[in-house]
Amino acid sequence: MRIKSQTRVRAFRATTFAAVLALAACSPQFENHGYIPPQEELDQIQVGTDTRESVTEKVGVPTSAGVLSNSGFYYVKMRQRVIGPLAPKEIDRQVVAISFSDNGVVTNVERFGLERGRVVPLSRRVTSSSVRDQSLLRQLLGNIGRFSPAFGS
Repeated sequence: MRIKSQTRVRAFRATTFAAVLALAACSPQFENHGYIPPQEELDQIQVGTDTRESVTEKVGVPTSAGVLSNSGFYYVKMRQRVIGPLAPKEIDRQVVAISFSDNGVVTNVERFGLERGRVVPLSRRVTSSSVRDQSLLRQLLGNIGRFSPAFGS
């Protein structure tokens, strides 16, 4: 009789341990990717006076730069929530776009966010002109996390 009660206690402990482990595996994990300079550093950038080099010194090297026409710097930050074996879900994305004129002087500083799956401007330093290569910006935002191994084949 004593062996049966010990077996039941061990079975109960094993079941409890498995349940706790299963619940712990389902707790959300958060992953951060990329870098966006703090607003204090962005406020140091003077539109019309700063150059590419001074922007790099003040806020750091960009995540990416204007690939097609070398027109701007883009700082991208993304946050994902992962729950157990489910696919990661993007919960926040921000992009800071710094545009430059042909002679390398800052013409615009914009901050974009993701709201309900749509890109929305969070702040703009200069409202008279928007980011020049919006199609490039849309491509950058639209392709984050969408890589297919069969694409290059």
